[in-house]
Amino acid sequence: MNDTPVSAADILVLRVQLGRPPRGVVAIAARCVCGNPTVVHTAPRLPDGTPFPTQYYLTHPDAVSAVSTLEANGVMKTMQERLGVDGDLAGAYRAAHESYLAERYALGDVEEIHGISAGGMPDRVKCLHVLVGHSLASGLGVNPLGDEALTLIAHQWRPDRCTCGVIVADVDVDADAVADFDGGKP
Repeated sequence: MNDTPVSAADILVLRVQLGRPPRGVVAIAARCVCGNPTVVHTAPRLPDGTPFPTQYYLTHPDAVSAVSTLEANGVMKTMQERLGVDGDLAGAYRAAHESYLAERYALGDVEEIHGISAGGMPDRVKCLHVLVGHSLASGLGVNPLGDEALTLIAHQWRPDRCTCGVIVADVDVDADAVADFDGGKP
């Protein structure tokens, strides 16, 4: 895990990336080479009390678009089929699930989602955005299907190349500009 503190400038970038105020952000789990957020680390319970299993939320618009294209092209179905016949892949995916849970439990255990990771882990492939977010946050070698999806989108988006339209992560920001940010506190 490579968490870095979230700044007021990050919150402004996230607002633009998401098209809404971010919720429950406790840190930035991965950054673009320019410094903008790529993945946020989210609290297991949002400020309004909602349980939220997706602790690694992919926010970079170009990464989101590239992963959405994979999903639209049926990549999840083929990955799911491989989980059923490849014991090594299934074992590595289960280990990714356990890693995901351990990292989330470090933030707190929310009864309603105890034992539930995200993205379909450990038995299904339900959301590649989550799996890619996990790979970017935890590093290659932790989530095999997230790593595979990163390889598949490398022609469209890569974490080592900036495609951000606006870079504001390093600018000074008036605290009033982000007054409604919840600060990640559940």
